[in-house]
Amino acid sequence: MDKIVTVSSAEFHHNIGRYQDMALTKPVVITKNGRERTVLLSAEEYARLKRRDRRALALSELSEEQITAIRDAKVPEQFAYLDDLLTDWTP
Repeated sequence: MDKIVTVSSAEFHHNIGRYQDMALTKPVVITKNGRERTVLLSAEEYARLKRRDRRALALSELSEEQITAIRDAKVPEQFAYLDDLLTDWTP
């Protein structure tokens, strides 16, 4: 995708068709009061992102290095309390 286009909500409202067309090739960030609020994407790009978000990998797709990194990963001490949430958990 090309560069991101940033536009105010008022400008977007006045030229919605123009920005819908732009969103077919690049994200359009819509601001309100100077802050990024929403992003307009093509339906194709949105579907691609959703597919990627839900993609699961089989163990066979991981390299030995990735498997080792997962096996050796440690939970930061600040999140150790989360283990207590699993004490009585049953699927």
